[in-house]
Amino acid sequence: MDMTDQWTLNRRNFAGHWQGCGSWFERDGSGRLDLQHPTRRIDPTTYAISFSDDDHGVWDGSGLAFAPGGKATYPISRATYNAGGGCWQFPGAGGQSSRGLDAERPRFGHEINLFCGRSRSMLVLLWEPLDGGWRLQRVGAVGFRCLNSTDPEPDRPACGTPEALLAPVQGWSGERQMLRPQAGVNGQAEDAASLVFDPSQLLHNDCSAVMPDGLVFSVPSELPSAPFSLEIGGRLGADLFQQISIHFDASGQLMAWERRCFQPDTAQKIR
Repeated sequence: MDMTDQWTLNRRNFAGHWQGCGSWFERDGSGRLDLQHPTRRIDPTTYAISFSDDDHGVWDGSGLAFAPGGKATYPISRATYNAGGGCWQFPGAGGQSSRGLDAERPRFGHEINLFCGRSRSMLVLLWEPLDGGWRLQRVGAVGFRCLNSTDPEPDRPACGTPEALLAPVQGWSGERQMLRPQAGVNGQAEDAASLVFDPSQLLHNDCSAVMPDGLVFSVPSELPSAPFSLEIGGRLGADLFQQISIHFDASGQLMAWERRCFQPDTAQKIR
């Protein structure tokens, strides 16, 4: 098992000068969420994440959807990373999650980043309170590329439906790991049983869509009062599909993140 701590994985995953076009999808005045046509594009969206040493860095963003003036800069460090226990890192995947449903907070949100080489495919999912429940209100996707890299990145497939995107991945072999929420940097992923990809293990919620940059997701449009999971995937190249599952209990409390990495049996294993 890789004993690398969460801060070191964060540095390895996110260090870079990332730039791409942000596509945002939001419900209209009638409550309809159109996941085919973005209501807003932000081009470019830029995240410059640098580290002065092993323990300290700076996060600098522009073209941001929610920050005042679209810009924000703040220090990051090992000492303060993941104080709330909602950040998660695996090799080649990372992000942050709301730990649970809280009526005092305006959003239940998740950011998922899937890496391949020096590309970073980011998905943002935001639910908001409505009539005593929680409804998916906004979805954002950015296909980032690192401006510091000169290596060509694999093309992402352009598919109109989740089923079309996932059909070629049917039967690929996968490895998976589980990470449970823990504040600070010492959380360790646990290896779990290997498995074979079947699209039904991802497409089991009522709201499923393909996003830019090879991303796909399947989530409840309204959060249930029963255990549920958010499913996010990325066709990151000809021989790589990553899937992140975010698991919640019946009260809406975060239980675990699960990362699955699939490749065709003919491909050389990357990890």
